[in-house]
Amino acid sequence: MTSNTILAGPDQDCGFCPRLQHFRAENRLTLPDGFNAPVPSFGALDAPLLILGLAPGLKGANFTGRPFTGDYAGDLLYATLLKFDLARGVYGENIHDSLQLNNCRIANAVRCVPPQNKPTVQEITTCRRFLGDEIAAMPKLRAVLCLGRIAHDSAVKTLGLRAREAPFAHGAVHALAMGLKLYDSYHCSRYNTNTGVLTVQMFEAVFARIAEELRIAG
Repeated sequence: MTSNTILAGPDQDCGFCPRLQHFRAENRLTLPDGFNAPVPSFGALDAPLLILGLAPGLKGANFTGRPFTGDYAGDLLYATLLKFDLARGVYGENIHDSLQLNNCRIANAVRCVPPQNKPTVQEITTCRRFLGDEIAAMPKLRAVLCLGRIAHDSAVKTLGLRAREAPFAHGAVHALAMGLKLYDSYHCSRYNTNTGVLTVQMFEAVFARIAEELRIAG
């Protein structure tokens, strides 16, 4: 399947995190044409790969309503997905483009945009319930790719692991007892690429390994 499947998650006016709720209300005034709500995941639930980011960007996913859409991180991520046949169509930085995901689904550890792109520990913990529901609802899930340490830590805790059992490192692969593999990459943010922490080659190498091991690549 390549279509987006809706999974029950936080509602439009989710009040679990008061700070994020207040920030959403502010954004609805300052960015009136934006989505300004918890951003739903993108991709089919029967995908074997879940890509997990940190949180929506203020003028990216928070504005467009689709993960990694409308900011630099999405430019790199979707170009890479297209290269490895994990997406089809054209990425146009908005939800009306022709982009469709193939064998993967994209979610965020925190579903609402946080001030300064920095969710608190409590907000990450609170939103973890939705990640748990998502993983449980993916019957063919074989791999989770975590983009950055926060996504990694949230996935590890959601899966009931201890931090020392699966330490974060770019390019790391952790084989889990439930037949799932956890892959790590530095986040594809503009800061990481501008500073050389993450190069296109490094990012593509992670996806090349995932595609090969899942036998997705054509």
